[in-house]
Amino acid sequence: MNNKYYPNLASPITINGVTFKNRIFGAPMSNPELDPDCHMRKEDMAFHENRARGGLASVAIGLGIVDAVGRTHTKEVTLYDVMSLPSLKEMAKAMHRHNCNAVMELAHGGKYANARSHDGSAGQSAIGPNDEINPDGLTVRSMTEEDIYRVADCFASAAKLVKEAGFDMVLIHGGHGWLLGQFMSPSMNKRTDRWGGSLENRMRFPLLVIEKIREAVGCRFPIEYRMSGAEFTPGGYTIEEGVEMAKVLDGKVDIIHVSAGVHEDPEVFVITHPSMFIEHGCNVFLAAEVKKHVKTPVATLGGLNDPDMMEEIIASGKADIIEIARQSICDPYFPEKAFSGKKDDITRCCRCFTCFYNYLTNRTYSCAFNPVVGNELENKFGFPATSPKKVVVVGGGPGGMEAAITAANRGHAVTLYEKNSRLGGQLLSEEHIPFKADMFRFVKVLEKRLEKAGVTVKLNTELTAEQAAELGADVIMTAVGAKPIVPPIPGIDNHKVVTLEALHQTPPAIGQKVVILGGGLVGSECAIYLDGLGKEVTIVEMKDDWAADSYFMHKNAMKVYMKDSTIKIQVNTTAKAVTEEGLLCTAPEGEILFEADTILLAAGMKADRKTAESFYNAAPRVFEIGDCIRAGRVADAVSNGYYRAIDI
Repeated sequence: MNNKYYPNLASPITINGVTFKNRIFGAPMSNPELDPDCHMRKEDMAFHENRARGGLASVAIGLGIVDAVGRTHTKEVTLYDVMSLPSLKEMAKAMHRHNCNAVMELAHGGKYANARSHDGSAGQSAIGPNDEINPDGLTVRSMTEEDIYRVADCFASAAKLVKEAGFDMVLIHGGHGWLLGQFMSPSMNKRTDRWGGSLENRMRFPLLVIEKIREAVGCRFPIEYRMSGAEFTPGGYTIEEGVEMAKVLDGKVDIIHVSAGVHEDPEVFVITHPSMFIEHGCNVFLAAEVKKHVKTPVATLGGLNDPDMMEEIIASGKADIIEIARQSICDPYFPEKAFSGKKDDITRCCRCFTCFYNYLTNRTYSCAFNPVVGNELENKFGFPATSPKKVVVVGGGPGGMEAAITAANRGHAVTLYEKNSRLGGQLLSEEHIPFKADMFRFVKVLEKRLEKAGVTVKLNTELTAEQAAELGADVIMTAVGAKPIVPPIPGIDNHKVVTLEALHQTPPAIGQKVVILGGGLVGSECAIYLDGLGKEVTIVEMKDDWAADSYFMHKNAMKVYMKDSTIKIQVNTTAKAVTEEGLLCTAPEGEILFEADTILLAAGMKADRKTAESFYNAAPRVFEIGDCIRAGRVADAVSNGYYRAIDI
């Protein structure tokens, strides 16, 4: 491993006899889909192997469930089933092909389990520290002493199976409100016997599990323990008690993995899985505090996507190990690029929750910036063969740029035409928005890839269909994008009305009192940005809900931010006219005038079909890409551009 650029981050670390080639570990990521028996499919293995191929020191498979009663959904690897062994062996071998250590997370949902049982029935009651009803309305039975010892044995049996499969380490999930975390938490553990009450008693069950696992795997097999450094919930423990818990674990496990929060609390979800509205490395301080008090190596995480920041964390002694999850989806080759001096080619995760949304709703892997994610098996052996062609790409947004790069990398001669003076399309609106910095940085990465791929770029050139036809291209790819929807209301051409282009400068060309016409995702994010600048912001939305087009995890993150903001949201309200005073609207309570210095149009986009269709006969083959088909997300444009280029 080259340690010239990041000597601390690239340095190996040996954990209980197992050497990890660098300090970037792949944090646990579970599988959105499995086969009917909950064993890993070829597609799942290809996803995790691609992470291993990119240079991670280890890759952890998330949510290996140790007990049938501990299942939280129907697509978790069943470590209580010996028939999981063949697929686990194949997974471990795949990781080892890339000198990457294989890790399996051992988990039990406790009181959050069995809400969705394997056969679709109500299932038996969940078990946990106390008798209660869980958030899904399911009865939770307090664990007896017999239950506690049985589940501890389940953890041990699962660990033994994982070791037999050839994995190099197990990771015990004791954080985020899972079963062991439920026992550790003073807010969730209300027992009065020896398994609850004092810190010593609340730690008794986790220590029993560790002891049983150690007996099962032997002394020369690493055990990592994931804990929340603090819960950040009412009545939950703080970092001070988190440190005391870590001190109890010290010397009994081989890595103390410090995360944060309780997964089932919506307000804390955005800390456990940091949103774009929270600083990168938001949870590192927890690991840094724990590390002051223990001798066991400490791992940290928390929205980390910058190798410079990671290097500083290791160099300054805040932690010994960096763990990344979403960043390894966005750019699986992140470590290799960092360690080989190609930092500028790293695609940084923008924390948009595209991956989470697709995981939970479409049961697949996905990423806004990485079109290969979820299709690793199909892309495993590179591009299909083709003969070189002359390709013209019309439009320099993210979809057009990705199409040009992919086509050029396949050996085609590519020229990209962009009518504006800069590449980036709609992503240019993100340049000066702090929480969208990683999204705008994606434009700069694509620009460098265009240059490296040998694409000829012609800016300030609005190519017409007639001009394109004269170029004699074999293929024309139209990525002309979409246009803003302008409501046909009186006064819409007033000087007060601006489009998103007003945000293309800093400070933005926006007055103090701002009315945002359109409360979808774009309008809501603009409101957060302008509120951060001290503007008085009102969102006007004609639907009965705001940000209805956003992913629900991202909307939750916006809600958490807006709770402490001055942003006003007016739904079920229709714009009637723009006046010199502001925006006149019709609302359920009658006619309302929202005073404004500026009215920002965010009413949505519509595909530029007229321009796209004009190119239909300009070349033997004409492909359309992204928003000119239908206005959508950057993920759609990038994926569409990539796969259309493969179609050539």
